[in-house]
Parts: sequence; structure tokens; C-alpha cells
Amino acid sequence: MASPGIPLDTAAIMSSVLEGILYGFSVLMFVGTIWIITYKRRIRDINRPAVAVATLLFLLSTAHMVVGIIRIEDGLVKYRDTFPGGPAAFFADVFEETFVVKNVIIILQTLLGDGVVIYRCYIVWQSVWIVIIPCMMWCGIAAFGGFAVYDFSQASSNDVFTNRTGHLVATFMTLTLATNLLSSGLLAYRIWMSERKVSRIRTTKGKMSLLRVLVDAAILYSAALCSSIMCFVLSNNGLYVMADLNIPIISIAFYMVFIRIAHSQQNQDYVTTVPRGTSEIIEQRNSQQYPMRSLDDIYRQYDSPLADTPKAHTLV
Repeated sequence: MASPGIPLDTAAIMSSVLEGILYGFSVLMFVGTIWIITYKRRIRDINRPAVAVATLLFLLSTAHMVVGIIRIEDGLVKYRDTFPGGPAAFFADVFEETFVVKNVIIILQTLLGDGVVIYRCYIVWQSVWIVIIPCMMWCGIAAFGGFAVYDFSQASSNDVFTNRTGHLVATFMTLTLATNLLSSGLLAYRIWMSERKVSRIRTTKGKMSLLRVLVDAAILYSAALCSSIMCFVLSNNGLYVMADLNIPIISIAFYMVFIRIAHSQQNQDYVTTVPRGTSEIIEQRNSQQYPMRSLDDIYRQYDSPLADTPKAHTLV
């Protein structure tokens, strides 16, 4: 029985167009991320883990975009008249090579994104016990994602909404959403507590705090995941569109955080290089214009062990 919603060939075209738009934004943000991390910095001072993660996000997004274009060309041009059932049947074929490759990229991008959130959570808490549950959920994402891809090549039906593969996909998406919400919630709570302490000595309140940036990124990512889950529950072909859109959305969400934190750290570095006589004026002016502070700066003020670890200067 055909799934409700848009036809699969239409969904393929729509997802490629929308993904291309978001991919363009993610490329601009990737360039901005690399520039702000490396601009006027010596090689030894560059945040290499952040550069590595940003580059991996960009490469996975690019690979997914390329495979999607190849899939469109195969379904609508190359095999249009030779594939049994036409383009709609081609895009419904879960055995098709490009479909499997796209899902592998989605799983890798998801694991990378959730892994960064969990790592940030560990950095701000400095406790392995805090991230045990998120790490177990992350392993579950990897396991169910791997099983789902394997089942795509072994499934006896193309209907991903009813067979065993569908249950694996549903579990994968649910675990991803739960992991993101739990890790982001723990991260936001810890930063909120620190922001409360910092706000006691601030003369003015900032308009854009670190907490708000992280929450905005988490909401963006979670909204895309919720849309995918809703499409799956309704057995709607919009799931294929949302699955493709999740790739650039993950990149955009993390570039948002990278750019804002790197910009804050650059501002802090500049303040420390000026003479003491002008430092107070600049610091007061910057506290109004750039109120967000890097995570290690916040914890250094309150004698946290985070400030003394090299990890404080990595992905956070």
C-alpha cells in the first residue's frame, strides 16, 4: 500500500532542492567557523579539535549532497525508462546503492553531532558519571543505525514504515532525540548555574548569552528530529525529505556554537593584550557588546578544575 503524502520522486526532488539551500548556508557558516578559529592565530594556538569536527561535518554534508544528486540523476534520467515501475519505484527501492550510502552518511553525521554534545557536557561537568547515560544512548544510536542499514540491504519489503527496518529507524530517531535533549539539558543547566554566579558581578546583562546560543542550536536540531518522527508515525513520505534536511541542519546547529564561542574567545584574548589603563574601559564596553564568555573563562573565575585542563580549550 502506498504511503500517504507526496510521491517519492517528488519527495526526492524537493529534498534535494531544500537540502541544497541549507547546504549553501552551512558552507558559508563552515567558512566563517574556520576563519574565526584560525584568523591571526599561530598554528599551535589553533583549536584543532574544533577545526577537525567542523571539517568532518562539512565533508559529510558535501558527500551526502553529492550522493543525493547522483541518486536524482539515476532515478529521473539514467533509469527513468528501464527501471521497473519508473522513477517512483526507483526511489522506493531500499536496496538501491545510493539509498544505503545516504543512510550511512546520515548515521555518521548524527553520531558526530551527538558525540560533540556529549563531549561538551563532560567538559563542563568534569564528571564521567554525568555522561554515562548519554554515552550508553549514543552507543544505542550506533547499534540501531548499523542494524537499520544492514536490514535495508536484506529487507523483503520496500515499506520502511511497517517492517523490522522501520522499527529500527524509529528507535534510532527516538534515541537521537532523547540523547540530544538529555545532553543539551545537562549542558544548559550547568552553564545556567555558572551564569547565575557570573551575573552577580556584571554591571549589565548581556543580550546574547552562551546559554541562549546552545539552547537555540539544541532547539533547531530537536525540531528537525521531531518533524522526522512525526512523519514516521504518520507513515508519511515526508520522512525522506526531513532525513535529508537533518544533515545540513546538524552542521548549521554546531557551526552556530563554534562561531559564537570562538568569537567570544577572540574578544577575551584581545582584552588581555591591551595596557591595564585601557583594559577596564574595553572590558566594560565588551561586556555590553559581547557578553558571552568561553566556558573555561566562566569556570576559571570560580576555581573549577576545568580551567586547568587542556580539554577546556578544545571543542567547547
